[in-house]
Amino acid sequence: MQPTLLTVFLLILSNVFMTFAWYGHLKHLGDRSWYVAALVSWGIALFEYLLQVPANRIGYTVLSVSQLKIMQEVITLLVFMPFAVFYMGQPLKLDYLWAGLCLVGAVYFIFRS
Repeated sequence: MQPTLLTVFLLILSNVFMTFAWYGHLKHLGDRSWYVAALVSWGIALFEYLLQVPANRIGYTVLSVSQLKIMQEVITLLVFMPFAVFYMGQPLKLDYLWAGLCLVGAVYFIFRS
């Protein structure tokens, strides 16, 4: 598999774990103390790091660090939107579109050279 595609794939998986680690406890552990939520989140985040670190190392062979970061932000928004709407039950907002358009601009400027 090409390094860029492998990087994107690993970053998507990493972001799924990251999103659940950072926000999943809000739905399921609201009645528990913050440190229980933190420990559970850290346990989930371990899998995020096990995917993100290799993704960045592989991606850095063909992409700049700025390109990796912008790619990460785009993937984060693409993973977060369905998570917020379908898992957390948040309303779909037009703000997601505006944020996405801002990231399209960021992608353009980072990848244009």
